Amino acid sequence: MATLTSHTLNGTDGTHAGGIKVTLTNLNSRETTFESYMDDGGRLSQEISEDKIDTQATYELVFDVKAYWANQKIHATVTQIALRFEMLDPSGLYHMPVIFSPNSYSMWTSA
Repeated sequence: MATLTSHTLNGTDGTHAGGIKVTLTNLNSRETTFESYMDDGGRLSQEISEDKIDTQATYELVFDVKAYWANQKIHATVTQIALRFEMLDPSGLYHMPVIFSPNSYSMWTSA
């Protein structure tokens, strides 16, 4: 079983960004692997069974930040953040943290 984790941080004030909808899609098959939400602390931990992982596929993790910024009463040009990556180890840990502002974002990984 693989585990995908993330942490979202608001780059304008340094707070944890919770309540953001997150979707993981297998781009080869166009199948949604999961949909979830970041918790109130801006964290996600999602287990993915090995039978749902295609080691040959490219995956896309999308953070829908439009509603988050609307709740903050901030107009943002960045409304979605899409990260594309592979999961070569069906039992691996994939950590995809993101720091974002209304007009930019940065991510890193410790996969």
